[in-house]
Amino acid sequence: MARRERPFKGRQFTSDVILWAVRWYLQFPISYRDLELMLQDRGVSVDHTTVYRWIQAYAMELEKRLRRHLRPTNESIKNLWGGMAGATEGG
Repeated sequence: MARRERPFKGRQFTSDVILWAVRWYLQFPISYRDLELMLQDRGVSVDHTTVYRWIQAYAMELEKRLRRHLRPTNESIKNLWGGMAGATEGG
């Protein structure tokens, strides 16, 4: 199978652990060492350089997939602006 079809093949940790770390790194302003400590608190012993490698390997793809789902639609923007205008006018 191609690497793209099985991106976590050959990794020491499960895909869940890797995706936790990458997702936390993308979502919060956190250092690799702090992320290492967070994972240790959850029972996962991993070095910060391994976390760095995961970020380099998976962050762009995960970011691309997340942004596609978080992109606002025209309808949601209309609702947002309509709700904000009504909230500031009435009082």
